[in-house]
Amino acid sequence: MNYIDVFVLPVPLDRLDEYLCLTRHAGEIWKEYGALEYVECVGDDIRPGEQTSFPISVKLEPGETVVFAWIRYASRKDRDRILAQVLEDSRFVDMMDHADLPFDGKRLFWSGFMERVRL
Repeated sequence: MNYIDVFVLPVPLDRLDEYLCLTRHAGEIWKEYGALEYVECVGDDIRPGEQTSFPISVKLEPGETVVFAWIRYASRKDRDRILAQVLEDSRFVDMMDHADLPFDGKRLFWSGFMERVRL
């Protein structure tokens, strides 16, 4: 079964195009190293919760939306290899080495998941 990295983060609406341009380039790098799929989804029907929700999880502020993204790999072993290559790629390092990224990395969270059911 596949292995998936999932990312959730807030992005200012006025910087969304800049964010998507950045991630389009990042996704190309990930796929170049062997990722099977790279997907960025922008919140459209995001509802605040009382105990948990996407807005609560990223401390959503006015003028922001939530982005949910994933990268799919053939296996955990492939993910570990690809991630190491991406993090050392100068194109990716240069992209992330900006003082003014179009998102707040402190409110981003991500985790790896083993796929168990695919219909």
